[in-house]
Amino acid sequence: MEDSYVFRYMREEDIDQVLEVEHASFTLPWSREAFYNELRNNKFAVYIVLEHNKKIIGYSGVWIVIDEAHVTNVAILPEYRGKKLGDALMQKLIQVSREMGARSMTLEVRVTNHVAQSLYRKMGFQNGGIRKNYYSDNQEDALVMWVNL
Repeated sequence: MEDSYVFRYMREEDIDQVLEVEHASFTLPWSREAFYNELRNNKFAVYIVLEHNKKIIGYSGVWIVIDEAHVTNVAILPEYRGKKLGDALMQKLIQVSREMGARSMTLEVRVTNHVAQSLYRKMGFQNGGIRKNYYSDNQEDALVMWVNL
């Protein structure tokens, strides 16, 4: 069977598989209700899934408010990391954000997450500041990063 990678917009029926990615990726995973509310009730939210042979292996989300895109999540299943799929997922999120009128994009990343920071810098993101005690699990600071689209 040939490997097939597909990007598409997230649907409600994707939440179970997205939760698998979420729980494998974050110490403070979002709940089913959080994803449901994002998809049903948040008019600013856009979520993209990455499928490999029809299985969701990654996803990303963004809130687009006027001309600013705020990344909410980016995650790839651990067994698929190191294959440039995070790069592809971010590029897709940037493309969709541009198409929806965003002129800049921002995100928060743990100050200790150098792998993610390196990915974002490759895409033109620059440091914008620190949010003190941003992460509630360990009070770690977040690095705020920005890029002009």
